[in-house]
Amino acid sequence: MKKLFAVFLLALMPAIAFAAESGPELDKVDIDLADKAALQDGARTFTNYCMGCHSAKFQRYERVADDLGIPHDLMLEKLIFTGAKIGDHMAIGMQSADAKAWFGAAPPDLTLVARVRGTDWLYSYLRAFYEDPARPWGVNNKVFPNVGMPNVLVGLQGRQVIGCKQVQVETDGKKQYDPLTGSPLTHEACDQLTIVPKTGTLNEEQFDEKIKNLVTFLAYSANPVKLQSQRIGTYVLLYLAFLFVFAYLLKREYWKDVH
Repeated sequence: MKKLFAVFLLALMPAIAFAAESGPELDKVDIDLADKAALQDGARTFTNYCMGCHSAKFQRYERVADDLGIPHDLMLEKLIFTGAKIGDHMAIGMQSADAKAWFGAAPPDLTLVARVRGTDWLYSYLRAFYEDPARPWGVNNKVFPNVGMPNVLVGLQGRQVIGCKQVQVETDGKKQYDPLTGSPLTHEACDQLTIVPKTGTLNEEQFDEKIKNLVTFLAYSANPVKLQSQRIGTYVLLYLAFLFVFAYLLKREYWKDVH
């Protein structure tokens, strides 16, 4: 029994250690997998900016087009740039050996990245690049320090730098104010990201929306049947609830003579 308990504790240790790690503070994102417009915009961003290096090889262009309501001819014209056919997988032409030589490691396939990392992590990561001349690509990332990936979205977001600025004091998620004057209580924080004005084509709100749509598409890609599964699950639960009533009435009928 003691040996079994020891084995159980050893099995739990990785989970305990993972829970104890203090990871980066993530921004929350609320995605809607039923929002076809957001999914279409996310697919456009993915194919235009991500698929130069990252594949989604467990997805097919045709499945994406059908699920997202994109006509096949429009998919071929606007979202496929490799000469692939509509029924092909979303693969890329970059060879793993070349990618490893250029980036130090082959860029991962992103079909299931939303399951592995989570949507909050992806949303925070894609918005957390900042200029760092010490890095090979001239950028670093607050969520993923010493990242080996260039900031391919800099043209949309603009140049982002890290530095000091005054931020409002918060306690338990609530902003604090001076009790006498009512003015916000602030302090200097030196790990804050700031976008250099007029260096990107989108403003901050537009860029955040663009990233939210991209994350929505990645969440769909990781589980294309999620909405269908939830709908079937609802029907199953309703059926079981309905069946329970008749099962209970039948049980009461059988057992009434026993008592």
